[in-house]
Amino acid sequence: MRTPMVAAGNGETALPQQQEQAPAEGAASGGGVIAKLEEQWRKTKEHAETYPYVWGSYILVYVGLGAYLALRWRKLRRTEDRVRVLQDRLRKLAAAEESQAASGSASTAPTPPPPQQLAAGPAKPVPGP
Repeated sequence: MRTPMVAAGNGETALPQQQEQAPAEGAASGGGVIAKLEEQWRKTKEHAETYPYVWGSYILVYVGLGAYLALRWRKLRRTEDRVRVLQDRLRKLAAAEESQAASGSASTAPTPPPPQQLAAGPAKPVPGP
C-alpha cells in the first residue's frame, strides 16, 4: 500500500486518486470491470472531442483499409470460384478421355501421342567441329 502524500501548504495528508477509487471498484466485483470500461470510454470520448482531426484521420485510414481488404477478399473469392469451375471442367474432360481410351483399347491398341515441340520456333543448328 502506498503512503499518504502530504499536500503542499496546509500540512494535511491526501490520498492519491488511484487509492481513493480502488475501494469503490473492489466493492462490487462485477461492477469493477464495468466501471473501468465506462471510465475508459469517458476518457476516449473526451480525447475525441478535444482532438477531432486526429480521430477523423483514424476513421479515414481504417475505413479505407477495411474497404481495400474487403475488395481484395472479394476478388480472391471470385478467383477461387473460377479455379473450381475450371478444375471441374478439366476433371470432366479427363474422365471423358479416359473412358474414350478405355473403349478404344478394347478394339485397338492406343497410339502414343506425337512428341511436341516448343513454340519458340525451329530448332537451332548445332555447330560442327
